[in-house]
Amino acid sequence: MQSPFRRTKMERSAIFITVSVASLFILASIALGLWHTAEIRNIVSRQFNEEQLVIARNVALLVERELGFLEKELKLISREIIPDGPQSDRSTPYIFDPDAMQPVMQKNFARVVESGVRKILIIDADAKNQKAYHYIYNDYWTSSKEEFSFLPDPEELSSDTVWFSSPVNDSSRLTLFMAALLPGPQKGLIIFDINVSWFLSPFAKGIQSGKTGYAWIISEDGRFLFHPKTEFIGRDAFNVRREEDPGLSFYTINFIQQEKMLRGLEGTGSYESGWHRGVTGKLKKLIAYTPIRLQGHSPRTWSIAVVAPTSEIEGLVKNANHRQLLLQVLLLIAIVSAACAVLFLEKRWSRSLEIEVNDRTHALRRSEEKYRSLVESAEDFIFTISRKGHFQSLNPFTAGFFGKEPDIFIDMPLSSLFPEQTAEKIFERARRVFLEKKSVSDIVEISKTVGRTWISANFIPLKDKKGDVSAVLCIARDITEQKNLESRLINAEKLASLGTLAAGVAHEINNPLGVILGFSDLLIRSTDPEGQDYEDLKTIERQGLHCKQIVENLLSFARHGEETSETADIKKCIREVVKIVKHTLDMNDIELDMHLPDPLPAVIGDFRQFQQVFLNIINNAISAMPDGGMLVISGRMDESNQRVVIALSDTGTGIDGKDINRIFDPFYTTKPEGEGTGLGLFVSYGIISRYGGTIECESNTDITSDRHGTTFIIRLKPATERKSNVENSDHR
Repeated sequence: MQSPFRRTKMERSAIFITVSVASLFILASIALGLWHTAEIRNIVSRQFNEEQLVIARNVALLVERELGFLEKELKLISREIIPDGPQSDRSTPYIFDPDAMQPVMQKNFARVVESGVRKILIIDADAKNQKAYHYIYNDYWTSSKEEFSFLPDPEELSSDTVWFSSPVNDSSRLTLFMAALLPGPQKGLIIFDINVSWFLSPFAKGIQSGKTGYAWIISEDGRFLFHPKTEFIGRDAFNVRREEDPGLSFYTINFIQQEKMLRGLEGTGSYESGWHRGVTGKLKKLIAYTPIRLQGHSPRTWSIAVVAPTSEIEGLVKNANHRQLLLQVLLLIAIVSAACAVLFLEKRWSRSLEIEVNDRTHALRRSEEKYRSLVESAEDFIFTISRKGHFQSLNPFTAGFFGKEPDIFIDMPLSSLFPEQTAEKIFERARRVFLEKKSVSDIVEISKTVGRTWISANFIPLKDKKGDVSAVLCIARDITEQKNLESRLINAEKLASLGTLAAGVAHEINNPLGVILGFSDLLIRSTDPEGQDYEDLKTIERQGLHCKQIVENLLSFARHGEETSETADIKKCIREVVKIVKHTLDMNDIELDMHLPDPLPAVIGDFRQFQQVFLNIINNAISAMPDGGMLVISGRMDESNQRVVIALSDTGTGIDGKDINRIFDPFYTTKPEGEGTGLGLFVSYGIISRYGGTIECESNTDITSDRHGTTFIIRLKPATERKSNVENSDHR
């Protein structure tokens, strides 16, 4: 028989063991919690820094694009100042005329001032002149070239490169000079004087990482080009920190700047600072940085950094720590409460776990069967392709489309099921997915003995655990009906075009046909009905009437039944035509300049017919400028004649004097055979005249003249004139 003392000692031993095990669990839980908290903080910090790096990259890209825009503008302005022409092809240097250049500078300055350009400089480096011309928006002045001795010698630059200066402290601002060589034999430079703060502020001022993070930019020599603390701008980044907080060690940030940022590297990190948006004292910051590259004759590298205090991260992790602490307390209570019953519950828990595993296994099996049933019953082409171009799997629909079973095609080449040409195209798309590791879409034609089938196929990469593409999944849908519908729509458009052509032909035939029938009728009346001539004339009349019936049928086929509107918004009409031809203008390197005042009165006439007029004239202008040029469209109200005036001017080859009086004649064209019908301006003239308007043409074929090209001037009656006539008629 076991004594009570012995039983108590055994119970104490069990309690001791249980408490010891529980204590170990508690210590392990605390250690795990601390490790987990630190790990979360590190993960969130890395993620936060990666997001800051993305912001820095985007800002760097925008700054580089804006610099690229300024480079293009610099070269364009230089070509406007020294145009391609006799002077640029001779050894005689170009003579600078500051008054003549002022309109060009004023126009171009308006485009670049928003990018931070404070003024535009022209440096005449000729040995006799040695002058600098300063241009701002509506003024200019001249100074000596000597104050710009830091600029490069024009002999050192090439025509296709741009020179960037280091940022220069100019009074209270930081200035960047961008210079390009003027074309031609003259020794001259064109320069943008850029206010660095104006230039960078739109990109960096609004940057905010987290709640209080910001961005700053340094130059290749370590000076701040942008900083929220404006007194830092233009000062050496290494010295200004030491002057602001002499008690802090800035070793880490100085190392990042010196060894990484100033060398054009990209990366992330952290450092200690003594200031952040007005908050002073020692605090730790996260930093992400990336280079900004200035390409040109002397490439330079700036660097942008996005920074935020680590307190941003601690605020994010704080709530998680609170939840974790609460969880640990609950876990401690649960461990102590359950420690005494752990042995009893172990078996039951194991049993429950076994049941749960069985249930999940069964659910997984059912899910797999459901997926397999879905794939096998889908009426789409679904199959996977190996790197060798063999089937790894395919659903019954894919094989059944060709009247075959899917099992026989496993590990067989694509050509064993698809036609050779189709198989090759599918394998080509699969190879592209293997190579690029991203999805590809395409439309594939399958030729069968009974016809053609079109499928819209998506090729999707299937990746293994290492991220490599192990197979390509193809999911395709039959779009043959859609293709057929598209074909029918194309045929419908062809019929509509044929109707338009028929209408034109019918109207052209009606005029001579009316003459034939008219004279036939006159001859019949004056001819003896008993003679052969009478019969011949009646035959002519019958055949003419037959032709008239055919023409009327053509007109009936082509007639749309739309009524002509009484008034038209001429400004809207021109804008809609411009939308149609804008792509063609861009493709032909033609610059469009529109000056349409608001408001511009509505005019008497049909909106669609006026669109045809402007489209004809603009197409002629495009043909006249094969090497590019400028198209100017302007409008105004001529109060003296009460007419709305629209002018369309191009800088094309112009029209010879011998041709200009015939341009409105039908079927007359100066274009090569096959490129024009000669009806465009004839029809336009008729439309304008129909509504009481006039159309005139002025042209200059001298390409050396500044005013070469062609101008069409159209004068139209305003809609108020119609209204006035109606009111006068009512009064009478």
